[in-house]
Amino acid sequence: MSGLAVSGLTVVGPAGAAVVRDLDLSTARGEVLALVGPSGTGKTTVLRAVLDVLPPGLTRIAGRVEWDGAELRATRRWRRRHVGYLGQDPSSALHPLLTARAAVLEPLRVLGRSRAVRRARAEQALADVGLDPEELGERLPHQLSGGQAQRVALARALAADPDLLVLDEPTSALDPEALETAVALIRRRRAEGRSATLIVSHDGSVVAGLADRVVRLGMPPAAAPPAAPRAATRARTAGPVLAVGGLGLDRPDGAPLLDDAGLAIAPGEFVAVLGPSGCGKSTLLRALAGLHPVRAGTATLLGEPLRWPVRGRSVPALRALSLVGQDPLAALNPARPVSAALRRPLRLLRGLSRREAAAEADRLLAAVGLPADTARRYPSALSGGQRQRVALARALAAGPALLLADEITAALDAGTAERVLDLLDLLRQKEELAVLAVTHDKTVAARADRVLRIGRSMTDDRR
Repeated sequence: MSGLAVSGLTVVGPAGAAVVRDLDLSTARGEVLALVGPSGTGKTTVLRAVLDVLPPGLTRIAGRVEWDGAELRATRRWRRRHVGYLGQDPSSALHPLLTARAAVLEPLRVLGRSRAVRRARAEQALADVGLDPEELGERLPHQLSGGQAQRVALARALAADPDLLVLDEPTSALDPEALETAVALIRRRRAEGRSATLIVSHDGSVVAGLADRVVRLGMPPAAAPPAAPRAATRARTAGPVLAVGGLGLDRPDGAPLLDDAGLAIAPGEFVAVLGPSGCGKSTLLRALAGLHPVRAGTATLLGEPLRWPVRGRSVPALRALSLVGQDPLAALNPARPVSAALRRPLRLLRGLSRREAAAEADRLLAAVGLPADTARRYPSALSGGQRQRVALARALAAGPALLLADEITAALDAGTAERVLDLLDLLRQKEELAVLAVTHDKTVAARADRVLRIGRSMTDDRR
């Protein structure tokens, strides 16, 4: 057949256990094949095995991969000429020193056209995914929102008109308007019949709108009520957990982002933050966490003045406020196992002994639905959804009064996302944990007590 055909694909981990076993799949030019299934069932591993770019520790021991009827040896040169790839962590995948325009220009070198032609094509690719080349073309990755970075990565994957398009969660960070633009673009390419497409997605509406066929990996995990980790001793407060007034924020390039914004969050309250990509939702969370400069404004945390730069914050303040960022791969140290990521805040911020920290780390992993052996694994050996849950477990390790959560369900299947949200509800009830969550997910927003919508100011939709 023309296109991609895979038969008997088997990939094993370091201990010889099968991550993917005897898998068959195929997709022709003009078709979209979707891989779906719970987090950790090997979807991303399948994509990387097909392209022969498995990370250290994973080995393909069996299987045949064919392209247009001939066995495929996916060399780097072949991939550059024939494959458009969008990985699960686009913010990390984009070169930190390449602007958005340069990132999209890079794969166009194989076309052998003049620089002017390549530049025009790169700008059209950016425009096709809903980005203004004049406004965003010269921004570096750290100057882009998560949704903007994901669209740059998608434009990069599509720019050279590849024969094989491989997309791993291509819409997870997109607002509804940007998501529809991306889906329409992929649907248009499918209709033109120019490429075979493999897509991994947890978004059922995306799969239903794009896929000609679906391959399901793994079985849904047995439903079990979440168990909260051991409570951290924390003084209660009668007032708001966090109160902010007169907040002014700028983009990394200095352009104004928010002016004279204010908010207050009560103990146990769940507040969702909505708004289009690039409006400043993630920047707001990073500013509250002390990781983004604040132009103006004051804040109190548990009734005490909160210093803006994280370096100036006291240990009680560091314990009381935790951030789960949008890019867990960048947040986790690739050279340290998961156990180290969890035990550090348990020992430094909660003062637990080595033995107590180890036991509590296991409880945290169980609470977010991960097996105990996850503690021995490194971030590169985890799926995107598993890394996202490790990042959540680490944020909860200090026993915070306020959790800042940036798209914490974006890489999760529906069942796992429900479990995570149930855990947060349990902690809100038992420990009065307050949650400020940036999300594009309607099911997350539906759980919130109220919604903040961000433009140049913030509006409060009370329920």
